[in-house]
Amino acid sequence: MSQPPPAPAEPPFAEMAVGAHRLALLKDGVQAYPAMLEAIARARRTICLETYILRGDCTGQRFAEALAERAAAGVEVSLLFDAWGSSVSSSFLDGLRRAGVRPLAFRPFELSAPFGKVARRDHRKALIVDGAVAFTGGLNISDDYAAPEHGGAGWRDTHLRIEGPAAAELQYFFLRAWQRAGGPPVDERRYGVTGRRPDPAVQILSNDLPRRRHRHGIRHAYRIAIERARRRIYITNAYFLPPLRIIHALTAAARRGVDVRIMVAGTTDVPAVLLASRTIYGHLLDAGARMFEWRGRVLHAKTAVIDGAWSTVGSTNLDSQSLRMNLEVNAVVSHRGFASTMEQMFADDLAHCREITVAHWARRPLWERAASWTAYLARDWL
Repeated sequence: MSQPPPAPAEPPFAEMAVGAHRLALLKDGVQAYPAMLEAIARARRTICLETYILRGDCTGQRFAEALAERAAAGVEVSLLFDAWGSSVSSSFLDGLRRAGVRPLAFRPFELSAPFGKVARRDHRKALIVDGAVAFTGGLNISDDYAAPEHGGAGWRDTHLRIEGPAAAELQYFFLRAWQRAGGPPVDERRYGVTGRRPDPAVQILSNDLPRRRHRHGIRHAYRIAIERARRRIYITNAYFLPPLRIIHALTAAARRGVDVRIMVAGTTDVPAVLLASRTIYGHLLDAGARMFEWRGRVLHAKTAVIDGAWSTVGSTNLDSQSLRMNLEVNAVVSHRGFASTMEQMFADDLAHCREITVAHWARRPLWERAASWTAYLARDWL
């Protein structure tokens, strides 16, 4: 594996203490990747990396080199990647294994597997180092997120660096997924506290597939926060096809005077989702919500901030696949200072958006209306 030149480190969008945690809000790969690689380089006992997309491109090679170096130094390195979402060669994986890294594909395609099992993918993005420093958010391991000046596509995304008890929470969910995916045993002595250590200031929510009662935790958290909103709701979600209960909660909030603003991906890698999403704009606009479509680089972020107090950063799209099927993980932060930085990020991103008004929506050509309705009928599988 050849080592590409490292991207220059950039300071985080914001960094602050929140309860027992230290958080850093990271914007795009230009901030997130150097911070993740630095954490990997500092690992002394364990590295857990979980991603939906792993590619053998320049970014994938850079992470592979970093993981291999730590594995060769005696760190236990476990890499869980989704078999459908990823694109890596046998030689790429063999190189990792020779260095001591333990790569594991989540649910490879099997003709004999039930469809429901095959359809459930590992969509999480998480890195946990020594059980003390963790990252989560929307970024996969791919050149799509790297800065254009470093050969990437520069997709717009948001990630979160976490120091504190929530890092152990992310490790807990990783180890559960690792075990259920058939991963080799871990050296438990290296991991310290492997149980849950919840903290109300920074909560880790996961769609934990084996236990049905946990499958709707992220959806429930969104809906409750929306229903309790009194002043403003700012949502950025790349693939916006929420279930009816969340649509109803958003329209009810707008009708009671809440400033509801929703940013979706106008530039997208999945055009069918955008077409389907436009079908529901009318309900939201009629209620008084404001809709914005991102222009320029592909928008891939999944964040929200409500009433300047409740925020979330994670992997979860507001669509059926994420909310009902996939393994997902979100960090929920209850802190006004952090929420203020999230609102500032949202405001900055609005400069790259086109607002969709009722007049714009009503002028859609007939072909787009038909295409949108057709896509919406398939919303559960987009």
